[in-house]
Amino acid sequence: MLFLHGNPTWSYLWRSLLSTLSADFRCIAPDLPGLGLSPRPAGPQRGVGCLERQLICLDGFFHHLTGSVGLPARRWTLVVHDWGGLIGIAWAQRHPGVVARLVVLNSIAFPWPAGHRLPVHLRWIRDSASIAALAQVGNVFPRAAVRLGVVRGLGEAERMAYLLPFADRQNRRTVVEFIRSIPRGDDDPVWRLFKAPDTESQIARLPMFIGWGMRDRLFTPVVLEEWVRRFPQARVHRYRDAAHLVTEDAAGALDRHVRAFLLGA
Repeated sequence: MLFLHGNPTWSYLWRSLLSTLSADFRCIAPDLPGLGLSPRPAGPQRGVGCLERQLICLDGFFHHLTGSVGLPARRWTLVVHDWGGLIGIAWAQRHPGVVARLVVLNSIAFPWPAGHRLPVHLRWIRDSASIAALAQVGNVFPRAAVRLGVVRGLGEAERMAYLLPFADRQNRRTVVEFIRSIPRGDDDPVWRLFKAPDTESQIARLPMFIGWGMRDRLFTPVVLEEWVRRFPQARVHRYRDAAHLVTEDAAGALDRHVRAFLLGA
């Protein structure tokens, strides 16, 4: 199983799921380049360049796993959240047959559906270089994510764990680059990285679990319904009292539901 987080999180996001699944499955949860405890890439990137860099690094990592480590090259389960969805599904389309199952948590892999509107603070950072610079200095987005991305509230130690990789200003650059790469309309160059999956695509034929925090301010229920429309075969669980960090708010129930899906229950 390969777990791909998003922005501004890191592999710490998966700790509850990993605890539940690791007895039955080989679980691998890397930090995306520039986030978490991974090395910071040289030189700024945004838009297509930012995403292409992620895909190139994921290719290298997977070739290391299948070559040097000796793991199988097919029959992987891909677990994605936030940017991990766009990156992971674009990568899976480039490597048909590698991914056998998908677990999707509050993410996107197609142009924003009609009726969706990006939260204003993300639009400010995305569209203004000066506001983006201020956001990096103040570590604004990670600090907001650990407060506004949950319903139940995180403990102080949990908040500090999420914020730890971004304590240094220079380590926050990729956080802002991801925000500035958020696609605008249907014709945004980012969408050209892959064909948005639909009911006819090879992705749509995969067994799929969708677990959704219904109180997410970014990936709202409108986005979930577009997933359901495109993938009517998916097993869907809606967590009413969970927000963007659904692995936090729905930990326990989500873990059981994902495990049952993987074991065919």
